[in-house]
Amino acid sequence: MRLSEIDPALPLTPLDGRYRAQVAPLVDHLSEAALNRTRMIVETEWMIHLLDQGAIPGLRSLTEEERTLLRQIPEDFGAEGIAEHAEIERETVHDVKAVEYYIKRRLAGTSLEPLAEIVHIYCTSEDINNLSYALMIKGALEDVWLPALKDLTTDLKNLARTCASIPMLSRTHGQAATPTTLGKELAVFAYRLKRQIAWLEADEILGKINGATGTWAAHAVSVPDTDWPAVAKSFVEHLGLTWNPLTTQIESHDWQAEIYSDVARAGRILHNLATDMWTYISLGYFRQRLSAQGGTGSSTMPHKVNPIRFENAEANLEISGALFDVLAQTLVTSRLQRDLTDSTTQRNIAPAFGHSLLAISNLKRGLAGLDTDAEQMARDLDANWEVLGEAVQSVMRTLGIQGVEGMDSPYERLKELTRGKRVDGDAMREFITSLGLPEKERERLLALTPATYVGLAASLVDYLED
Repeated sequence: MRLSEIDPALPLTPLDGRYRAQVAPLVDHLSEAALNRTRMIVETEWMIHLLDQGAIPGLRSLTEEERTLLRQIPEDFGAEGIAEHAEIERETVHDVKAVEYYIKRRLAGTSLEPLAEIVHIYCTSEDINNLSYALMIKGALEDVWLPALKDLTTDLKNLARTCASIPMLSRTHGQAATPTTLGKELAVFAYRLKRQIAWLEADEILGKINGATGTWAAHAVSVPDTDWPAVAKSFVEHLGLTWNPLTTQIESHDWQAEIYSDVARAGRILHNLATDMWTYISLGYFRQRLSAQGGTGSSTMPHKVNPIRFENAEANLEISGALFDVLAQTLVTSRLQRDLTDSTTQRNIAPAFGHSLLAISNLKRGLAGLDTDAEQMARDLDANWEVLGEAVQSVMRTLGIQGVEGMDSPYERLKELTRGKRVDGDAMREFITSLGLPEKERERLLALTPATYVGLAASLVDYLED
């Protein structure tokens, strides 16, 4: 049997198969059906706008019932409408023209039938498409992707606050380094993501409706006395978008490239989070709850609980980042006044967001299935007393510049004691005692342990304002 011949058709990609549940909310915004529904919204709103603005002299205004009728067309676009549109498109071999004919069918036999030619009047397909994609991406961002990222960031903030005072050995270059707290390290990621959220919320989403080459030529020759730029501006703003007055046939897509770069950068921060959490799990700083993972951990090693949520997120973020990079690179170029490379390219916006959303879902589930192991972190700290070398040499330097004698070559003396060596508590305290430090500083350093040498780490979590 050929799998390609099975009806209903089998999904080709994992986003529409294995991972459908996690990415399903994007279907309402970024699917092919959503594109056609949004085209219908733009077409019907354009008709309403022209008549309400009196842009075409001699035409009557709409009644409330007629406005409702027009707006109901995209609202009712479901399985039967999708099939009907596909049937029309097979005849027109043009998806936007099929939308126009679909709407006109709905006006037949109504009070709006005499005004049906207003549908798509003065428009090139890209007038409809650029506004549709703008509305779709706006909806996907504001209704699905950003809320998911905000939820994950909130989870990180809460975990950071819970773990704010749990001391942890740092590892710069993978080597034992000045201790920190687990909460402070998680807070770093929450703060980074918070900034990316702010960037994305501030990004402009542009639109245009100015004809075949951006000149309002058809508009002006048909109705020369109407201020068409003003009509276009008010329409684009009515849709909740920012008006772009200067375009070729296409809206230049620069705003899309900006958003995709921002989403990709947020994804790379999430990728860093995934790899760090994976490493903390491997160090034993986190335990994974079996109830949160479920199923079989390894096909041959029953003792294992694999960090699959973080690994899945890592891979999906790499895929989404690559797709967003291609989108951002490709969409800013169009030959002369128009080419069609953006048509195919924009149909891959959904997979880019889909893999990113899937990653966010896995990170959220992964974090929810963790318990901290403060005892393991304490054992790790107690095995690395050499990290106090920084503290001792810093106190010696401070005393030296204050004129205290015997504080020369502090870095070199600590290097001799600690570099490449394991130092226990007794050896460190013996060294501190031998330095001839003033009593106040000596006692302060003798009381210090790797677990208490965390500076202001716990209080830094407070910078995570809600």
